[in-house]
Amino acid sequence: MKSIILFRKRISFCFIIVLLYLSCINNIFAVDDNNNGNSNLVSLPDFTQIIEKLDSSVVNIRTMTNISEFFHGNNDPYEVFRWFFGPNMPSLPHGNNQQPLDEKTPKGLGSGFFISNDGYILTNNHVTSDASEILVTLADGREFIANLVGADDRTDIALLKIDVKNVNPIPIGDVTKVKKGQWVLAIGSPFGLDSTVTAGIVSAIGRDTGEYLPFIQTDVAVNPGNSGGPLLNLKGEVIGINSQIVSRSGGFMGISLSIPIDEAMRVVQHLRVSGKVIRGRIGVQISEVSRQVADGLGLTKAHGALVTNVEISGPADKAGIQAGDVVLKFDNEEIKKWSDLPRIVGQTKPGKISEIEILRRGKKLNIKVKIGEISNDSTPLSLKYAKVNNKIGLEVVDLSQEMKDSLRISGGVLVKSVSGPSLKAGLKVNDILIAINDENIKDVSHFTNILNKTNKKTFLLLVRRGDQTHWMPIKLSD
Repeated sequence: MKSIILFRKRISFCFIIVLLYLSCINNIFAVDDNNNGNSNLVSLPDFTQIIEKLDSSVVNIRTMTNISEFFHGNNDPYEVFRWFFGPNMPSLPHGNNQQPLDEKTPKGLGSGFFISNDGYILTNNHVTSDASEILVTLADGREFIANLVGADDRTDIALLKIDVKNVNPIPIGDVTKVKKGQWVLAIGSPFGLDSTVTAGIVSAIGRDTGEYLPFIQTDVAVNPGNSGGPLLNLKGEVIGINSQIVSRSGGFMGISLSIPIDEAMRVVQHLRVSGKVIRGRIGVQISEVSRQVADGLGLTKAHGALVTNVEISGPADKAGIQAGDVVLKFDNEEIKKWSDLPRIVGQTKPGKISEIEILRRGKKLNIKVKIGEISNDSTPLSLKYAKVNNKIGLEVVDLSQEMKDSLRISGGVLVKSVSGPSLKAGLKVNDILIAINDENIKDVSHFTNILNKTNKKTFLLLVRRGDQTHWMPIKLSD
């Protein structure tokens, strides 16, 4: 009897456990009647409508290049046939004749997309550069020889035109509304596989890679052949041009970089008019403002662009900008990071008078500069080789007047040997020291006096190295 009672209790307990489990399952998969039977769980996006609408807007691009070879004397292309068949073959030319071989060979693959209904195509410059012929294949199989309207190597943008009407352009999206975590997709021809679709999310915005552009970083799978294809948002608008991947293997590793479409369209406006891009310049070289340099200069945050070199007789030089200045604003637009400056200046029309806010020796100044037109010319600054031992581990000597004149500076000292804190900070022999904190160095005696008077454990040296000038923090040993 006791065993039967115990058995019933166990059965009842198991039945209760099953009911609780079923109740939990029912709650998880509960259906909202007001949602017409749809689950409360959020579903993944469906890209089918976007693809159906825009698949015909993306094109495959193949480039060709000419090869010309000449065979002379012993390089007779028919030599092996003469050896095999014998010399009595009248149909073969003689080996001493010059035989040119002209043919076109495939150079590369890429993608592109229509930005207008009359046949203008946007792609990457590296897809079309050095090509003798550009072949564009549409989604319906039609093939055209494209005309290169213009290209810009700095932004890696190329504009093509084919003779076609009433094609389907992709709407241009608003890059300012792009946010990290948003879904995006790419259409292209990786490895020549036309109309391949991949998807992912935006990983970062304004990714600085040292290039001219602030890239959109995604984890969308991009491979060779995707270059020049569109990066699309969920509205079916193009927000970028797939351009690069970050990889150690040469293939996709989860990091893809796209050129923002607003930057690309600015380039397109120039290319359609003149086939090239006209950019502004002020004639300076710049570097990043580190946290240590910002602290030493009294900045509340690390921002701006540190001027490391000023081109002699360039726009900035004529306006009074000096090496060691920190550019904080350009035409009232804040320079949040140093790479912002060349992009903003480049977008400024040559000849315009712009106002630049700089920080110099702890004081903010507003300087007007007339914008020049960008070029690849540079003016190297030559140095000649260059006494006093001090607590920061430096031995320095005075600069000759000839050196000062060539460098266009009125003072400073030349580093002859480095040790201790200065060596640890990165100073090198033949560096030229121009200032300590906010005080210019006149000569060796003045330099020594400044060091003797300071009680700071950390201070900044304005250092000239080659044609570059930058602030370097020095921390004394305890």
